[in-house]
Amino acid sequence: MAAERIPGIPTLANRVGDVLGVSDWLTVGQDRIDAFAGATGDDQWIHTDPERAARESPYGTTVAHGLLTLSLLPVLAAQAFAVDDVATKLNYGFNRVRFTAPVPAGGRVRAGFRLKAVEPQDGRRHLITVEATVELEGSPRPACVAEMLVVYVE
Repeated sequence: MAAERIPGIPTLANRVGDVLGVSDWLTVGQDRIDAFAGATGDDQWIHTDPERAARESPYGTTVAHGLLTLSLLPVLAAQAFAVDDVATKLNYGFNRVRFTAPVPAGGRVRAGFRLKAVEPQDGRRHLITVEATVELEGSPRPACVAEMLVVYVE
């Protein structure tokens, strides 16, 4: 699916309240979970030991780290929408993050993005607030809901 192209900040500012796009599905495999555990040092068995997780986990399998799910938002956002005529964009952080359903190894996620605010900063900078909802295939609850903050520089 191609990202929705938004022709610049003035057009984006007129889209407050709109869904900007939805990403493709992405499989969160055990190899990605293991790589994340290695990068962060969070190698708790519920993430990295499939045999033990099958025996002892309430989910019957390993699950992705919540922070791994959160870290997928930039790539999922890039699949969903793009703002043209900006020199750069910078991750500014998050106002609110909730992990509302575990992502099992092999689970598929995608994210929808709704524009909450466009706030002019100094000069060419604009603070963008986007609500991201990470859907877990087959789950009635999202895996993650987060309010992303991004600075766009024109």
